[in-house]
Amino acid sequence: MTKIVVIGAGYAGVLATKKLEKKLRKKKLLDSCEITLIDKHPYHTMLTELHEVAACRVGEESIKMNLDQIFAERKVNVVLDTVTGVDLNTNTVNGKNSNYSYDYLVVAAGSKPTYFGVEGAEQYSYKLWSYDDAVKLRDRIHDCFRLAADETDIDKKKELLSFYVVGAGFTGVEMVGELAEYTPILCKRFGIDREDVTIVDVDGLSRPVPILPEKLSNKVDKRLRKMGVDVVMNASVVGVGENFIKLKKGDEVSEHVAGTVIWTAGIESSEITSAIAKEVKSGGRGRIEVDEYLRSVDHENVYVIGDNMLFTAPGQERPVPQMVENAEHSAAAVANNIMVAITGEGERVSYNPKFHGVMVCVGGRYGVARGGMANHQINFASFFAMFAKHFINIIYFIQVMGWTKVFSYLKHEFFTIRNNRSFLGGHFSNKTPSFMMVPLRVWLGAVWVFEGVMKIVEGWLQKPMLEGFFGGANSWFDSLLGRIDPNAINAVSSATTEVADAVASSTVQAADAVASASTAVAAAAPAGTVIFDWNLKLFELIFVSGTDLAKATISDLAFKIQVPFVDWIVENMVLSSDAMTMFMQGFIVVLQILIGLGLMGGCFTFLSAAVSLVLQAMFVTTTGLYLNTFWMIFAGLAVMFGGGRSIGIDYYLMPWLKSKWKKVKWARKWYLYND
Repeated sequence: MTKIVVIGAGYAGVLATKKLEKKLRKKKLLDSCEITLIDKHPYHTMLTELHEVAACRVGEESIKMNLDQIFAERKVNVVLDTVTGVDLNTNTVNGKNSNYSYDYLVVAAGSKPTYFGVEGAEQYSYKLWSYDDAVKLRDRIHDCFRLAADETDIDKKKELLSFYVVGAGFTGVEMVGELAEYTPILCKRFGIDREDVTIVDVDGLSRPVPILPEKLSNKVDKRLRKMGVDVVMNASVVGVGENFIKLKKGDEVSEHVAGTVIWTAGIESSEITSAIAKEVKSGGRGRIEVDEYLRSVDHENVYVIGDNMLFTAPGQERPVPQMVENAEHSAAAVANNIMVAITGEGERVSYNPKFHGVMVCVGGRYGVARGGMANHQINFASFFAMFAKHFINIIYFIQVMGWTKVFSYLKHEFFTIRNNRSFLGGHFSNKTPSFMMVPLRVWLGAVWVFEGVMKIVEGWLQKPMLEGFFGGANSWFDSLLGRIDPNAINAVSSATTEVADAVASSTVQAADAVASASTAVAAAAPAGTVIFDWNLKLFELIFVSGTDLAKATISDLAFKIQVPFVDWIVENMVLSSDAMTMFMQGFIVVLQILIGLGLMGGCFTFLSAAVSLVLQAMFVTTTGLYLNTFWMIFAGLAVMFGGGRSIGIDYYLMPWLKSKWKKVKWARKWYLYND
């Protein structure tokens, strides 16, 4: 049995484990190999999103992914333990609870904050490098505003409302940006003047986020100042106390009131990585030196990835940066190289990453980025930078936990966002109470039931009618478009009712609408108007009026999307025989009634609304629709998500089904569920 042990369930550790398990599964080697992932937490944390929780933009659950869910139905032994040491001579990982032997070791234990020996920094400041850190900081910020609202001592109130963020790199800027964005909301909630709150971002750097081009750094600086942040550069922190911070600028040292100091000034390898680094060749801050295949230069069966690796790529002057993209690339390389070592097949991959850029958010509404291809990158800001940030996160989630995490992310970042703290504002947030959709849902369902019943009355279950249904509508449109002799309309005059029904196929029209449509058919050539007819090769958009445009009502206006492929399906499959035609007629009738009953009762509402939209799409591409029936399309969209949870069967049914569905093995394996 070949044993592989991965230390750490951060970005690099989780991805390396998943990729390695997938490769072993494809080679059918899982019975002869054992993968063990060890971490002291039962969850994987999105470290790049901690500031969002700390400043209460999203809930704390949004940055956690349960390891059991990530590795569901995968042959990975997830162990909850704290690694205390590694014996490189006996190939053993020592933990508090047990010891773990290995043939191959992957060190991906991540980092921790470094305080550079600043007096009081570790004791009196709040760090931001874990899930617990984010939750503690969020509670601290709330407590400061809550206590300050009732504080009568001016000096104490000033202390409570003084926030210093140490560090102007990625984490520092994103934290101070979120805090500045959240402050006006807290001030309004607790009745505090914004002018009473002090927010300072301090660093010894000459400008914020110096890895960015100077132009983008200046944009970050300008945005922070606009949000009320005092940006202090070229100043080092030399001391932190219970209620103060000491800054040194040049030769001058000054002391400032600081009720809350948030430390984001730098990182070093975790304790276990630092301990290993003492036994092998390594560099500063506990990073372990690796060769081109990401193996420790002293031990070929020990691989190091993510923040823990010290490697300078070919042609580069500096070691690879400690960022998420490096974790992703190094995880893939190590998974490949371990597979080659185990099987003796294929070739090892020399690590030569091509990074695609960096970005930083300043609150939930603004960001800057430099990105593109490895050798050709551009600067962009605001909407496009924020879009890129969310897109990149989604790509990562697809790799780690698939659909369920992507949907959860969209929900937390867009659909339940409060106080408009998104680059899209609050436009996509579900602010409308769902019970307000109940009348619309019931009415939409009733219309579908009525239409299905009326089709039965018209004889759809007794004789083939689809040929006239489709043909009459097509003849009407063709006559308006001048594609047939206007006099030929008389050939279908006996099917006037069918034509009117066809064009209004998604609903049963009121008697006057049918009469209007009938008149339009009989007099299509002289009275009708073509509003536009756009042929776009793959499909054609047609918008017409059945009467003179100046006299038209909404029930006279019809829209159709002519799709040649759909026309072929209708001609060669749907109308291929009387038996097929009768089957399709019966199918449509039953489907309309089931959709209607489902919507009226709020049962399988999402499915009912989705099928409703599919039927509408079918009608608009075969017979066209009058505009006075388009409300059904918009109603279907409106009630699709959660529309049955209020005064509906789904209120009871969906939670029960979800609890059962999550236990299905293949649904868990492919993450086909939503928490």
